[in-house]
Amino acid sequence: MRIAVVGGGPAGLYFGALWRTRHPHDEVELFEQNPPDATFGFGVVFSDRALEFLRDDDPETYDSITPHMATWRDITLVHRGETVVIDGVGFSSIGRLRLLQLLQQRAQSAGAMLHFGKAIVSLDELGDFDIIVAADGLNSVVRRTYEGAFATSLSYHDSKFIWYGTTKPFSTLTQTFIETEYGAFNAHHYRYSPNMSTFIVECTFSTWLRANFQALEDADGRTLCERLFAEFLDGHPLISNKSIWRNFPKLWNDRWSFRNIVLVGDALHTAHYSIGSGTRLALEDVLALVKALESRPGDLGRAFLDYEGSRKPIVKKIVGAATASATWYSAFEQHMQLAPIDFSYSYITRSGRVSDERLRQSAPKFMSRYEKLAALKR
Repeated sequence: MRIAVVGGGPAGLYFGALWRTRHPHDEVELFEQNPPDATFGFGVVFSDRALEFLRDDDPETYDSITPHMATWRDITLVHRGETVVIDGVGFSSIGRLRLLQLLQQRAQSAGAMLHFGKAIVSLDELGDFDIIVAADGLNSVVRRTYEGAFATSLSYHDSKFIWYGTTKPFSTLTQTFIETEYGAFNAHHYRYSPNMSTFIVECTFSTWLRANFQALEDADGRTLCERLFAEFLDGHPLISNKSIWRNFPKLWNDRWSFRNIVLVGDALHTAHYSIGSGTRLALEDVLALVKALESRPGDLGRAFLDYEGSRKPIVKKIVGAATASATWYSAFEQHMQLAPIDFSYSYITRSGRVSDERLRQSAPKFMSRYEKLAALKR
């Protein structure tokens, strides 16, 4: 069988590595428009629970990635100058480029043919392949060719965000909320290597306009963000890597395949970055697709339906939680009227998936403090 993979992000590379490892006699060719050392952004984050699936289903990939990850056990919130620690919520992170390099090595070692600097302009270029795996992200050429067939919907969240890096290594995943002369800002920041951190700045559209970011050049906008968060950056600079102010996209496809084409990762769906599940979803999509294809040899249509049927309910739950989280962030300026401990409780329960009982088990120190203070208010 001959399989074309369009897109050399985590989903495409992972499919190439996994399929060729399990099916060494099949041909897998991957086409990526960018060079192998090009990527946007900085670190990507995984929760402990998100890594469990990889360890259980693909320990080889798990073992190749985890030694390169930074890890921590708590979330830290900064609000009104007070620091609140939510204990027991484990995360790991890795530089996006480092993750791609590791997956490139795995795919090449397995025998996948990787074509970098090769943009697929028309699907006619892929006419002889038995399967086309569309892993080419939000702006997928493959998906946009047949948007009606996939029943694609695309809209955008209202808030503005920009993805920077910084040389200050933060000890945990930290959410810093500040009031400024323009309005409220939030920074999501966490280390992904001993000397680098992701630093995402977010604000409402009205605050973004008041700060005049739309008129500022890249360097001037970055300088302004450094000034706003100077207290927390401790003199470290913000670093740009294709960093632009954006609205996060809400992409969904009601149908996941058409003819011999199947969608995975950000070409298929997006989940707001505030729950850190984009890369996890992409890798899980690939695992589910590989299992479906293996369970239905010679019956591509049935395999694609199995993939969609088994995976869609899971993805819907995660995307729903991500949307709820994004809705909370869109109103974080109002939530900041709460006292720091109440604000932190509102934050950690924002997705609707975290109950008090679960928090008592996973974050006993935080919940003890929260419930004691809540009792005093009664």
